[in-house]
Amino acid sequence: MSQQYVIGIDLGTTNCALACAPAAGDPRETPPVTVIELPQLVNPGEVRDQPLLPSFLYIPGSADFPAGSIALPWDETPRYVVGALAQKRGAEVASRLVASAKSWLSHAGVDRTAPILPLNAPQGLDKISPVEASRRYLEHLRAAWDQKMPDAPFAKQQVLVTVPASFDAVARELTLQAAQEAGYQNPLLLEEPQAAFYAWIERHSDWRERVQVGDLILVVDIGGGTTDFTLIAVTEQAGELQLERVAVGEHILLGGDNVDLALARHLEQQLAAQGTKLDAMQLHALWQQCRLAKERLLEEDSKKREHAVTILGRGTGLVGGTIKTKLLREDIDRILGEGFLPVVSSQDMPQRRKMGLAEIGLPYAADAAITRHLARFLRQQAAQSEHGSVRRGSSGLAAPTHVLFNGGVLRAGLVRRRILEVLNGWLAEEGLAPVVPLVGEDLMHAVARGAAYYGLAREGRGVRIRGGVPRTYYVGVESAMPAVPGMPVPFKALAVAPFGMEEGSSLQLKDREFGLTVGEPAEFRFFQSAIRKNDAAGAMLDDVAGDLEELSPIEVCLSAAGNAGEFVPVTLETVVTETGMLQLWSVARDGRRWKLEFNVRVPSRDREGASQK
Repeated sequence: MSQQYVIGIDLGTTNCALACAPAAGDPRETPPVTVIELPQLVNPGEVRDQPLLPSFLYIPGSADFPAGSIALPWDETPRYVVGALAQKRGAEVASRLVASAKSWLSHAGVDRTAPILPLNAPQGLDKISPVEASRRYLEHLRAAWDQKMPDAPFAKQQVLVTVPASFDAVARELTLQAAQEAGYQNPLLLEEPQAAFYAWIERHSDWRERVQVGDLILVVDIGGGTTDFTLIAVTEQAGELQLERVAVGEHILLGGDNVDLALARHLEQQLAAQGTKLDAMQLHALWQQCRLAKERLLEEDSKKREHAVTILGRGTGLVGGTIKTKLLREDIDRILGEGFLPVVSSQDMPQRRKMGLAEIGLPYAADAAITRHLARFLRQQAAQSEHGSVRRGSSGLAAPTHVLFNGGVLRAGLVRRRILEVLNGWLAEEGLAPVVPLVGEDLMHAVARGAAYYGLAREGRGVRIRGGVPRTYYVGVESAMPAVPGMPVPFKALAVAPFGMEEGSSLQLKDREFGLTVGEPAEFRFFQSAIRKNDAAGAMLDDVAGDLEELSPIEVCLSAAGNAGEFVPVTLETVVTETGMLQLWSVARDGRRWKLEFNVRVPSRDREGASQK
């Protein structure tokens, strides 16, 4: 059975979503993208279609649910509860709840494949890893699709899974691993801010009339776990408008989770003033309850000014064994406005962590002010870009003309209005006009829908955002010359990624074989040039000095099927992924493959190390 659909999946910190589009049809037309509702447990014994799958996993105990009450249409005895029921029960018994697995997946300070979640689990509970939790969410999405679309098996479709633009190479690789373990065949990764912008394009076929050459679009993506900033420039080529991603922000672990904890701390202080002190387990439960209360109060059409919050008590002195309080809408507005979205100068930079020691946990941003992180992005990250399409003010501040919002936090009108207020204040200081919001988007499904649209665009059935590599990249190749005492072995530089090579593209250098050392440590030397823009892939430079800048060498031991130190004839393949990773594959005659990769978007001093397979 051939491919029938392109599937886009938003693997979110707080919610997952799934959308699809028909893969067949007139190549000159772009088919509509459809959001798929997801069957899941909403109460014990009750499976219902929901627009989102909450990214929560509950590890049930033997007495948690009646026998057979957590059965799913595709699994009569699931080991874990995933989705709405997991979120609901976890708010009551937080010690068995896995939340924010995606944030842990991005945490380089822990073993992301080790069973570490829930972090506050009781003694004897079998924990799971961030990779395993991610796999369970992806597995549920696959099973839900197969149950609703039996004539179009999930394994036969092209699937794109989104990740934060700021995910490091390991987090991206582990996301792919989780997808493959969940039964996904050849999944592709796409950055969330790009996916959100693709969703806007899909909804607005007249986008070329809404923007013009020279415009700079800021994508602000504030989700449950992370805040991402991206800049997309509107350029022109051969008389046609083009979209080009020109800057991506750093990894900022700051989002809805932080807001929920701030609200929980606020209520904790109120309870303490009334003589009720919470322990760590109760505070964690309060954190989860505040997440639910905040979502209810910030719903677009909500008229409620308060929401009841109830957590289990400890001991016998509490009436009914529970602690009751309430979260006020005015408290949310104050905490968001003063703590997370203060009015600041574009010169104000976020504070850095000062303590030398800290508890093991997620490396949340030291400064909770999202507006200061935005100032840093526009003044440092983007202003340092070598790309000529970055529109700047007189002070060097990157100056967007339009802004696109994405992420669950931005459903709150207060958040959108405050970001616009601050951003427009900065632009006014630069003598520039206010930004134009790009509206009309479904913030909860945009990423999944945009991923599905991008799958069509890859096949020429939609508009693609360009993002070519900013330099030419080379790998060092040892010369076939006799050794000379006292002289280093001469080497040459082979161009493997030409300037402007598009993200999401690949090329093969099949005309020549090279010898690859496997089974023992070997050093690989990489070079870049911002000057040599005309070197084609496969060009061999005898003179490595001059126009080339050497990157940090990579020392790895590539796996070997035979003897250590085996010298394997290989051809080379280059892939630049949709997430900005340059992969150099060495392919042996017998089909064995080895991969080296690094990030081509960051400055050379910040470049990530390579990985190999």
